[in-house]
Amino acid sequence: MALNKYSRIYTQDDSLPASQAMLIGAGLSEADLRKPFAGICSTGFDGNTCNMHLNSLADEVKRGVNQAGMVGLRFNTIGVSDGITNGTQGMRYSLVSREIIADSIETIAGAHNYDALACVVGCDKNMPGSLMAMARLNRPSLMVYGGTIKGGEFKGEKLNIVSCFEAYGKKLNGQLSEEDYRGVIRNACPGPGACGGMYTANTMASAAEALGMSVPFSSSAPAVSQSKKEECLSTGDYLLRLLEMDLKPQDILVREAFENALVLITVLGGSTNAVLHLIAIAHAAGVRLSLQDFQSVSDRVPVLADLKPSGKYLMEDLSALGGVPAVMKTLLNEGLLTGDLLTVTGKTVAENLAGIRPLGEEQDLLRPLSNPIKADGHIQTLYGNLAPEGSVAKISGKEGLTFEGPAIVFNSEEELNEGIAEKKIKAGHVVVIRYVGPKGGPGMPEMLKPTSAIMGAGLGDKVALITDGRFSGGTHGFVIGHVCPEAYDGGTLALVEDGDWISLNAMTNSIHLHVEDALLSLRRDKWVRPAAGAAKGVLLKYIRTVSDASKGCITDLEETYVKERETSPGIA
Repeated sequence: MALNKYSRIYTQDDSLPASQAMLIGAGLSEADLRKPFAGICSTGFDGNTCNMHLNSLADEVKRGVNQAGMVGLRFNTIGVSDGITNGTQGMRYSLVSREIIADSIETIAGAHNYDALACVVGCDKNMPGSLMAMARLNRPSLMVYGGTIKGGEFKGEKLNIVSCFEAYGKKLNGQLSEEDYRGVIRNACPGPGACGGMYTANTMASAAEALGMSVPFSSSAPAVSQSKKEECLSTGDYLLRLLEMDLKPQDILVREAFENALVLITVLGGSTNAVLHLIAIAHAAGVRLSLQDFQSVSDRVPVLADLKPSGKYLMEDLSALGGVPAVMKTLLNEGLLTGDLLTVTGKTVAENLAGIRPLGEEQDLLRPLSNPIKADGHIQTLYGNLAPEGSVAKISGKEGLTFEGPAIVFNSEEELNEGIAEKKIKAGHVVVIRYVGPKGGPGMPEMLKPTSAIMGAGLGDKVALITDGRFSGGTHGFVIGHVCPEAYDGGTLALVEDGDWISLNAMTNSIHLHVEDALLSLRRDKWVRPAAGAAKGVLLKYIRTVSDASKGCITDLEETYVKERETSPGIA
């Protein structure tokens, strides 16, 4: 079997001399033209700790690819920093960037007929975007995670990116001086790497490893570590093996692999953004995944890891204990993972974990099944007249399982931030942020700034927050997002008024607005859709093409695209 079955279209066809001339002009030899071509995508850029080092890691990947007897061809695509853009209009571009990343990787690798693909990625949307592209192309591929950042420290307090947002709330509440506020900012991010808790980046990196699309330890090895460099250099050998086996992403991304990922992120207490991203990756791979699948896993799998944002440890702490493979080995031994699934190493999950020690009683980061942090999963899907098509809650158990109270309504994140600064939010409120969904935002921005400010103001356990937007992996508290249909589409969320009574129940998975149907009908008759949040460009394209959050906010929603590879109606 020819390992260069795609690139040979350009390199071995005598009728395409211009193609070969340009490749030789780019520095390749005639001997190189007979080798497999491996595209190496980096989402590196200078302006973000998560991505600033990725181009240098991609150079190491290229070196390893060339040493393995292939031709490594590096290219770049975009990244958007959630940490930098949170709380601003720039955040509208964050989720949109996932589609641009996927589309651009698919475009380059598809147009240039690369035989294999490695994606070196670091921030939240980089990982799902790259995995979506790999699944669409379905050529031997793997993902290299740029690694987690080291924790910061100031005046004896351990810091991470969320510390900055919460410090802002403390400052507003008079609990933090200006000097100490600046001290937190200066020390929270001490170098390269993705945000250090079990936030979205580390959640999706862990999910990718559980899916089998990255090599063992990729998700937990720190950005600045010898093991991360070694992983990059070894990528060439793994890609060559994948080519020789003709092992492709859709061979790896089967239904049971998604179940493994759901189990792992539940145990780790991962970000609710994983709901959007895993549904989108599954769609690209031709696997049906729904909100009900997340709920069925949450019904039977507990939260075991004491990781930030609701816990006390960072990913670097888990790395020191054996990393994600140690967690996976523990879960495999407990019968919670499927072990006979192929991965990008060419081996099965169980074979990858054969020499790994499970986590035992010598540590307290991962609890035993007999003593969980929360007896069921933290990701809960709620339905009711406020969310007939579903919503997603992140319930750690620390904030309680039920909440009810009067609504206080804000039509944008900016309005809410002003409300927090003006101390309009009181204990007992159900805070509603609407018109921030996929279309209404547009871009479904994260609500990390307001939720962190609420925490910093000491109201984290005294209010609930519901929105058609989404939450950062760094968010904690009684928060419910992804409300569908969104307000911009005329969902019930658009009809809520200040003082309306709302009840939320994570035990019965319900979200209810206590207003008579007749009154809601009157309000609906008077409702007028607000003007679109964009008049041109990529945001307008997004408004016109994006699906709702329950379908993963994808922009190529075509039901016939989802192959009937799987007949099961849901993950059991």
